[in-house]
Amino acid sequence: MQQIKPSWATRALDKIEVVGNKLPDPAIIFMICLVVVWVCSAIFSHMNFTTLDPRTGEAVVVQNLLTGDSLADFLSRMVTIFTSFAPLGVVLVAMLGVGVAEHSGFISAGLKRMLDWTPRALLTPMVVLVAIVSHTATDAGYVLVIPLAGVIFYAMGRHPLAGIAAAFAGVSGGFCANFIPSAIDPLLQSFTQEAAQLLDPDIQVNPLNNYFFNSASSLLVISIAWYLTDKVIEPRLQHVPVDGDPDDIPKFAELQPLQIKALRAASVVMLLGIVALVAILLPETSPMRDINGELTTFAAPIMQSIVPIIFLLFLLPGVVYGYVSGTYTSTQDMINSMTKAMQGMSYYIVMAFFCALFIDAFGKSNLGALLAINGAELLKSLSVPAMVTIVGIIFLTAFVNLFVGSSSAKWALLGPIFVPMLMQLGISPDLTQAAYRLGDSSSNIITPLMPYFPLVVVYCQRYVKSTGIGTLLAMMLPFSITLLFAWTLFLLAYWSLGIPLGFGASYTY
Repeated sequence: MQQIKPSWATRALDKIEVVGNKLPDPAIIFMICLVVVWVCSAIFSHMNFTTLDPRTGEAVVVQNLLTGDSLADFLSRMVTIFTSFAPLGVVLVAMLGVGVAEHSGFISAGLKRMLDWTPRALLTPMVVLVAIVSHTATDAGYVLVIPLAGVIFYAMGRHPLAGIAAAFAGVSGGFCANFIPSAIDPLLQSFTQEAAQLLDPDIQVNPLNNYFFNSASSLLVISIAWYLTDKVIEPRLQHVPVDGDPDDIPKFAELQPLQIKALRAASVVMLLGIVALVAILLPETSPMRDINGELTTFAAPIMQSIVPIIFLLFLLPGVVYGYVSGTYTSTQDMINSMTKAMQGMSYYIVMAFFCALFIDAFGKSNLGALLAINGAELLKSLSVPAMVTIVGIIFLTAFVNLFVGSSSAKWALLGPIFVPMLMQLGISPDLTQAAYRLGDSSSNIITPLMPYFPLVVVYCQRYVKSTGIGTLLAMMLPFSITLLFAWTLFLLAYWSLGIPLGFGASYTY
């Protein structure tokens, strides 16, 4: 029997997987980068540069971080460098509240209810919408929405792999699209602000600086995923038999009366919380406004309280759901949910430690400013239009994403280079961050190194035993390519029309 030769796309992605598997863990990459910064600072500190630092108007001077005084200062500040690292607190506080909502069952019940009410004709867009909304609960989309989509498609007589593909496209391919603010917004904003302050120490970046663009992008992602799932992917799957073991194929579980009652009570609590927040914000004398009565500036307390608000809006409904449904019987259950959430963040904490040390050293050495200013001068000499530069950032990010899966880890590495460099070209940190998020999202679904990619393969194997990495890549490649090009054009059109990217955001610096 003649063996079928893999397609060029599968062979290319297999090569990427091999190369990516040889890369060190992101935490080790940051450790290596820290050592490289130290060595480079010692080498370049003996050189004189004519590059002018816009912060001082004087020539950039690279600081040697390997002197006795510098190393002593580093050791004395190591703990505070880590504890004052903005992205660390952002994630941990938000996850305490989200963890309660997730482990009490509130999030899963809400997602099931949304899909349960959906007519068959609108099943695909609803699955993608729910997948996008699931970003507010971090990884809930991967462990809940994707397998649930396969179950529901199968129960409705449609191919289950099409449901998994649609949900995967929404959860991972549409990672930067969402109508609802989530912990990822202030997380990336904190990295962006740290990077921007390498060049402008006084700059402040709004946590919701990409909110309008992300919301509009949700409609684009839903439309693309809907069309591709129903018109391209599912027709190709018609000849792929569902041959999984019937005992292994999960069944759609209807919510029990007590769970429905708990969901209603928790939803009312969340709604009341939103109403109370709006009532607090409306008065012109609201303490959540800035001194000029504005709500959307970075100085407004409301914009600095996004993470605590996310914490409360998930914590309170989660607790109510837990007690009403019987998932919680004591306060210890709530604490256990928070503990489980923090256990899931243990790796992030380790990565954040080395990331914080690297970013601090990169800024203190002045190597970041030197690289950004000279890089900007090179781009200026090439006379490359700003739009071409942004497209280059998008495609470069999409390529790097094939090797480094973590969104925050990539931005921690790329942000200190991209953000100051583009600021020198007059491009705002807000636009640079939007371009990064777009590129990062588009190639997520064809990244074998993404931690949940093998899990999605397992979901598919429940229905089609022969499913492998190549099968999933082939199924998701149309989504990835279409999202990358269509979304890039969408950003350029959005920019050309001058529509605001988000609160307190701009296109120029």
